[in-house]
Amino acid sequence: MALHPPDPWGIIGHEAVLELLPRLGASTLLFSGPEGVGRRLVARWYAWGLNRGFPPPALGEHPDLLEIGPPERGLKGRVEIRLEEVEPLFDWFATHPRERVKVAVLDAAHLLTEAAANALLKLLEEPPSYGRIVLIAPSRATLLPTLASRALEVAFAPVPEERLRSLTQDPELLAYAGGAPGRLLRALADPTAFRARMEKAREVGGASSWRRFTLLKELFADEEGIFALYAAFRHRPQALLALEAAREALERYVSPDLVLARLALDLET
Repeated sequence: MALHPPDPWGIIGHEAVLELLPRLGASTLLFSGPEGVGRRLVARWYAWGLNRGFPPPALGEHPDLLEIGPPERGLKGRVEIRLEEVEPLFDWFATHPRERVKVAVLDAAHLLTEAAANALLKLLEEPPSYGRIVLIAPSRATLLPTLASRALEVAFAPVPEERLRSLTQDPELLAYAGGAPGRLLRALADPTAFRARMEKAREVGGASSWRRFTLLKELFADEEGIFALYAAFRHRPQALLALEAAREALERYVSPDLVLARLALDLET
């Protein structure tokens, strides 16, 4: 089984986005969409293309590309991107590119603190002529309005399942991917970890109340575990709704123990 798509950059889908990007002249772009669909990879493709021409040569290091983030994230909720993590952008943009264009990619821009966002705003308002900034976030609505108003949004949708079938025909793996090639490739690259995660997710439905709660805490500690639950409960629509409600509650900083205790009840068989 091939672990990498045939495209030299590893990009699956997003043909319309790849066709659009070379024609855009905006200094700041917002790549919106779900995690794992390929926004970071396309941002690197874009940076290389601005400097080497489109379509760019295969992926490698580039002196005019700077990437910041994303921070680690877990059950306790969001991890902030602070001012000190954004400050290197100013010195970096103060010097001219070695080739044509300097491109900074700021991942998880929705996690910027107010101080970091205000500092970045100054750069967005007066970017150097040779500079481009790519913000990556789930949606325009998740950004501070002052940042969102200065960025041209490029929306990334989940990749259709049929496009992922070149990597696997396994329905459980495809459900786990949820239209995100990055998540699927990680599972294919480490099948042992994927199977262990899925075994834990499948155990949730038939476990005792306390065991179910414990398993949910372990699985919700990272995004991979959450999508294992989506795959394990893919044939139970009400369970999927309960999982989505739990994720939304955690985004609103509701107590994780309270959220998962309720979810443990909702997922009882």
